[in-house]
Amino acid sequence: MSPASQIRPQTLAVRELEVGGAEGPLAARLYKASADGRRDVLIVFFHGGGFVDGDLEQPDPFLRHLAEASGYPVVLSSSYTPATVKPFPAAVEDAHAVLLWAKKNRSKLGWTGKRMLVAGIEAGANLAAVCALMARDRGAPTLAGQILIMPMLDPGLSTCSMREMPSCPDEARVVDECAAAYRDYLPHPADRSHPYASPLQSSRLKNLPPALILSAEDDPLRDEAEAYGSKLIQFGVPTTVRRLQATRLQEPNARNECACQAHALSEIANFIAGLDEESPPESC
Repeated sequence: MSPASQIRPQTLAVRELEVGGAEGPLAARLYKASADGRRDVLIVFFHGGGFVDGDLEQPDPFLRHLAEASGYPVVLSSSYTPATVKPFPAAVEDAHAVLLWAKKNRSKLGWTGKRMLVAGIEAGANLAAVCALMARDRGAPTLAGQILIMPMLDPGLSTCSMREMPSCPDEARVVDECAAAYRDYLPHPADRSHPYASPLQSSRLKNLPPALILSAEDDPLRDEAEAYGSKLIQFGVPTTVRRLQATRLQEPNARNECACQAHALSEIANFIAGLDEESPPESC
């Protein structure tokens, strides 16, 4: 029986708040199952939208389930500067600043400060992966893990799964959207090889937190997700890579629902439980 299935549902408290970004406040949303005391695990989550779109509403249904079904973590969903306002590295600087803000304001979040995980989907998963690099390089904050759901990691769109997509009109549109997103996010060609823009290109992947990487059978991002997982393993990073079965969607781009329906919650619950078993919590 998975950890997720052993947990009894509780009432979920959801509230809006502001967090500190690199250059000012950012809209955020906090999810916490009602129970006495503060939680040991905080998951900071960044939404998708190809760096140019997306908002806190996009992952809301998934994050409500996540806060209830993965050992009751506190889940902080944060916005970031879209590339249409300011391109790279504005979004990643925001994301790293949010992690630092969360560490400093743990009492406000109902979190003990013991374990922080960074997570995201698609473009948000790119930011999560980059935050793990930035936290290592800058010495803070300490991260217990990274959860990357169908991450965008290859601005060159060069993987086999991405190149196969134009044969299907709906999937070809996804490729076009990814290309357009990268044009806005990385308008300077030199930035496309920067490890903080394309973690898949990094040659420095040691000493990163354990990773859970979820791809999907029908997703054009699956090859780059799995390639990144392989590189992390080669560099000695404890990494779990799962390719989830394709799920029939009501809408072609409803990947948050896909992640939920394809058992991502159980994978995340198991990943968090494994972190608790493998390493002692960070001292406060």
